[in-house]
Amino acid sequence: MFDDFFTRALIAGIGVALVAGPLGCFIVWRRLAYFGDTLSHAALLGVALALLLEIDIPLAVFLVCAGVAVALMLLQRYAALSSDSLLGLLAHSALALGLVCLAFMTWVRIDLMGLLFGDILAVSKTDIAIIYGGGAIVLAVLVAIWRPLFAATVSSELAEAEGLRPARANLVFMLLMASVIAIAMKIVGVLLITALLIIPAATARRLAGGPEQMAVIAALVGAGAVIAGLYGSLGWDTPSGPTIVVAALALFLISLSPLVGWLVGRPAAPSSRSEP
Repeated sequence: MFDDFFTRALIAGIGVALVAGPLGCFIVWRRLAYFGDTLSHAALLGVALALLLEIDIPLAVFLVCAGVAVALMLLQRYAALSSDSLLGLLAHSALALGLVCLAFMTWVRIDLMGLLFGDILAVSKTDIAIIYGGGAIVLAVLVAIWRPLFAATVSSELAEAEGLRPARANLVFMLLMASVIAIAMKIVGVLLITALLIIPAATARRLAGGPEQMAVIAALVGAGAVIAGLYGSLGWDTPSGPTIVVAALALFLISLSPLVGWLVGRPAAPSSRSEP
C-alpha cells in the first residue's frame, strides 16, 4: 500500500487534517487567523536556517515558529503597538528574512514553489511516521489543556480567577501551532497552512452544536477536503496543495446552503452559538 505515492499522499494529508481541525477551532474562536499567517510565514525562515546550519527542517521550522510566538507574547507586553501591527511586523519580517537568506545561499538548490504551496505527492514513509507520531502528541497535549484553554478563550480573567493558569495554556497552544505548521509544511506549503487550519473549522462552526463536536467535525471536514482535493488534482492535473484548499472552500460554501442549515437545525445565516 505504501508503495503507491498517491496512497501515501492521502494518508499523510488525512493525518494533518485530523490534527489541524481541532486547533483551527481555537483559531476561529479566538480570531487568531493572522497569528496563524504569522507563524506560517516564519516557517520559510526556519527552512532557510535549517539549510544554512544543516539541521532537520521540521525541527528548525518548529524552533523559529516557537521563537516568533514567544516574541509576540513579549512584544504584546512591552511594545506600545496593537496586536495586529505586531503580527504584521513579525509575519512580513520573517518571510522577507527567509527569502533573503535563501537568495544568499547560491550553493543550495531548493524548490521554492514546493515550500510555498506544498508537495504532498512527494511524502515518504518517514514523513507519514512524523505526521502521525507528532500529530498524536499534539492532540494528546491539546486534550490535556482543553479546559484551561477553552476557559481562557471565553474569559481570561475568569480562568485566572478559577486558578486554571490561562497564560500557560496560551503558551502551550502557541507551541502546538508551531508544531503543526512544522508537520504540515510539506503537505500544503507555508502559504496555505492557515487555510487548512481555518476553513474546516469555519465549516464545522455551521454544523456543530458544541465546542467538542465542532472540533471533531472540523477534523472530518479537513480529511474530506484532502480526499476531494487529491482526487481533483489527479483528475484535473492541478497543484495538489491549492486544490485541497479549494476543496475545503467548496465544503464551506456547501455548509452555508439553506438545505444544510435545515438538516442540522441552523438558520440560513451562519450561527455563532458554537463559539465561546
